[in-house]
Amino acid sequence: MRPAGSGGPPGEVRHDGPPRPTGQGILSGVTGRDGLPPPTDHGGLLGRVFLTRVIEPGDETGGRWVRELGVDRVVRRLRQRGEPLPGVSRKRWAGLLARAERADPRRDLAVAQDTGVRFVCPGDAEWPGQLDDLGDTRPLGLWVRGTADLRLWALRSVALVGARACTEYGAFMAATLAAGLAEKGWIVVSGGAYGIDGAAHRGALGAGGATVAVLACGVDRPYPRGHAGLIGRIAEQGIVVGELPPGEHPTPSRFILRNRVIAALTRGTVVVEAAHRSGSLATARAARRLGRHTMGVPGPATSGLSAGVHELLRQDAVLVTDADEIVELVGDMGELAPERRGPVLPRDLLDPAVRQVLAALPTRKAAHPDAIARTAQTTPDDAIAKLYELRALGYVERHGDGWKLTRQAVISVRGGADVR
Repeated sequence: MRPAGSGGPPGEVRHDGPPRPTGQGILSGVTGRDGLPPPTDHGGLLGRVFLTRVIEPGDETGGRWVRELGVDRVVRRLRQRGEPLPGVSRKRWAGLLARAERADPRRDLAVAQDTGVRFVCPGDAEWPGQLDDLGDTRPLGLWVRGTADLRLWALRSVALVGARACTEYGAFMAATLAAGLAEKGWIVVSGGAYGIDGAAHRGALGAGGATVAVLACGVDRPYPRGHAGLIGRIAEQGIVVGELPPGEHPTPSRFILRNRVIAALTRGTVVVEAAHRSGSLATARAARRLGRHTMGVPGPATSGLSAGVHELLRQDAVLVTDADEIVELVGDMGELAPERRGPVLPRDLLDPAVRQVLAALPTRKAAHPDAIARTAQTTPDDAIAKLYELRALGYVERHGDGWKLTRQAVISVRGGADVR
């Protein structure tokens, strides 16, 4: 399913709100540490950067403030240490004020620039419109590392997620699916973690494809550390994105909240391996809430690491086993998976009536035409006519008044098994 919308390229959701303000933002009257005025704040850029330091990702209350009051007014209330905004206790408001006091958006932008990172806001040309489906939990903005256009890449993307402590089977399936999607021109999105995430990223890169890593920390601080090389490679060949400003570290709650971005950014989510309490199931549940496709790769019935996937499949997820089946769901009309069927056997080429007579012959002994006719539900004369056809093709031979399968026919037609 493609997110519906009006305008823009296929697959993108457009939410055309009021035009973004131009000119200097709320922080424009504050001089920088060098004594110079801050750069022009187009559309609340500095304000949004400021808020990424203060409001946690996915904070629905903070998102509602931004929607109802605007970025500048929210920043002003936090900077002026005024009365709490609606929906928070004084204790929580005090915590937000403490964060606001330490926030320095100009410094964050300078650090980002030094590390090749840019900040993309809602309404920017590069902003993926489908993230607007998150409503008040929509990111305030995204820190992006990599030269590709995030919006264009997200239009044709699929999420591959799963267990960190995956099995060899899970890692193989994730890499194989990612490589297959990459070869078909799809972008593979995952979380950069150990296990299924890492296998998916490597599979896409190994196939010469594109991949996006959505991190639960600052994009200048790769996590886990053991994936620093992989995330660096993704930044060079793909895109690394995150909601948190430079230097921020991950927490368990940030991992879970990060998953909603993966789900919203893509056309569908595939869970490769997941136990019942796996965090990757949160991605699948978010995808389902957003109306995206939810898919699962089956594993052994005895594997606890596949139990969560199997539960998804028992609900409304779709079972997939290769890239063709994924693309059939998330792709354009006509992108169908090839028809699945076993190998063509010699008897498959026979006329159905002739094949029915052939099936009526026992494997090891000869049979009289009358007995063959009864089993094949036809007349003796018709059975004899069909037996002579089969004899010409080398399937049967005559023994006195009876007919018997040839040795080669037993091997090719019955597979050598005694089924009678």
